[in-house]
Amino acid sequence: MTKKELVAAVQDQFAGDLTKKQVGEIADAVFETIAKAIREDGRYSHPGFGTFSVKTRAARTGRNPRTGEKIPIPASRTVGFKPAPDFKTNIGVD
Repeated sequence: MTKKELVAAVQDQFAGDLTKKQVGEIADAVFETIAKAIREDGRYSHPGFGTFSVKTRAARTGRNPRTGEKIPIPASRTVGFKPAPDFKTNIGVD
């Protein structure tokens, strides 16, 4: 689903009470707020949906796929997602 599709789906739920521009601004604000919470608190949890949290990847050695040469891959941080039990059940994820 793209942002355009998300905005259209949300707008349909409000039966045209909001414009696409307003829905787009609300969606941007929601995602900016979630990103800020993850940056500041290290996690964001939404009941019935799941939890986004910061994960740390350890440094490791990888290989250049063209030459086979070993290359160091530095430690990094990323965001992981753990779905809520109800959400997992509804989409069939084990």
